Amino acid sequence: MSTADMAAAPAAHATVEAAVRAQMSKALGGRRGIVEAAVPTIAFTVAFVATSELKPSLVIGIGSAVILLLLRIAQRTTPQFVLNSLVGIGIGAFFAARTGDAKDVFLPGILYNGAYAAGMLLSIAVRWPIVGFLIGSVTGDPTAWHSDPALVRLCSRLTWLLMLPCLLRVVVQLPLYYANQVAALGIAKIALGWPLQVAGLAAMVWVLARGRTPIQPADPPYGPEQPA
Repeated sequence: MSTADMAAAPAAHATVEAAVRAQMSKALGGRRGIVEAAVPTIAFTVAFVATSELKPSLVIGIGSAVILLLLRIAQRTTPQFVLNSLVGIGIGAFFAARTGDAKDVFLPGILYNGAYAAGMLLSIAVRWPIVGFLIGSVTGDPTAWHSDPALVRLCSRLTWLLMLPCLLRVVVQLPLYYANQVAALGIAKIALGWPLQVAGLAAMVWVLARGRTPIQPADPPYGPEQPA
């Protein structure tokens, strides 16, 4: 990484906390992205509770995501978050269509959150917390942050806060899945979706607001000082 690149990172974000706040906001897609992620699940759950029919409910859930996608395209805004939502409901529909069981719409999400929580826990255990790579994406060096113990501790705390919502979703939804409670699964997924994510993000912002860790290059910008 060049000296100019390292100098540019603090210009954009003076502290690690500011950099992580900006990256987390981008990752969630703002308010609209959060809402778009919830709409297909709401549509499917309401339709299934009303009709007890799997196929029409799947069509309604997928159709709502397609409408959101077309709206994004018409407005010429990024469809990234709608596509994520469409892929999610599509995979769930595939599982449910294969088994004929509506509860399997929610199985991929449960598995995803379980795997994500396990991956984040492992990253903390080996002292390479996932949030650290958000800092790397700002500075241009994906691993330089790891040389600073204070940054590693900060990123570990933030990764815990990022992991807890995923873990809570599994703990709540897995028993409902085995109990075949489709309506409760839908309600739990919505309640533990963006509201929980916003709560987790608020906790991260609170932690970040308390610190002012400067973004600095691992080495002095002009190289090691030469002996006289």
